[in-house]
Amino acid sequence: MMDEPRTRDGRLSGLRPGARQLARVALDLLLPPQCLACDAVVAEPGRLCARCFGQVDMITDPMCAICGLPFDIAGAPDRICGACLADRPPFTRSRSAARYDDRIRDALLGFKHGDRADRAAGLARLVARAGHPWLGQADLITGVPLHRYRLLRRRYNQAVMIADVLARGVPGLAIPDLMLRTRATRTQGGLSGSARRRNLRAAFAINPAHAALVRGRHVVLVDDVITTGATVSECAKVLRRAGAAEITVLAVARVVRTGHTTYV
Repeated sequence: MMDEPRTRDGRLSGLRPGARQLARVALDLLLPPQCLACDAVVAEPGRLCARCFGQVDMITDPMCAICGLPFDIAGAPDRICGACLADRPPFTRSRSAARYDDRIRDALLGFKHGDRADRAAGLARLVARAGHPWLGQADLITGVPLHRYRLLRRRYNQAVMIADVLARGVPGLAIPDLMLRTRATRTQGGLSGSARRRNLRAAFAINPAHAALVRGRHVVLVDDVITTGATVSECAKVLRRAGAAEITVLAVARVVRTGHTTYV
């Protein structure tokens, strides 16, 4: 029974439904599913425990109609924040599931750097809650690319894994290598918004093998965390130049500074 491994999203593969259920019970007794953000046991793989879920600050309306910045006061559903009015982003819209806080940080750090690829399905579930109005309209879904050197070190691209889960069951929807990171850049951590934009300039390109797929299409671009928006904005510019008609950015979390509304 233990020869039937879980897939990356915690499901069992290769078994008939009845046998799969028995195997699931046995496997959960040996390896109980754990919370995305802590070690607490949960009912199903890829879930937050009640305590962590209660502490996660999900981003809901009211928010900027373009960048998804949460507003403190309700208003018109098409209201736009000052930053987007002053400098409209190159994407059509951006939505993030939650504010970047301690619980989300723990879930993402384990996913990105702790070899916890099994968290992809649970994090994708959070992203789907934020992006469900547009996921059904997408022609293509892809993740923000990693440079090949960083991919070799990390062994997987967390954004691409989430995109793959979101596209599951729709053949041809996910294109993992739709975009390329053409040059290695220094880590964005500790850089100001303007420095991040300079760091990423000309760092992305459309994969020539898929260039014809982009023109006139609605592309969903997935990332794990949006800090200043520099990365997704640079990717969106490349997609626009390739002819994308609509670009929806979806992320697990977004850094929201108190009293600070700058996005790009």
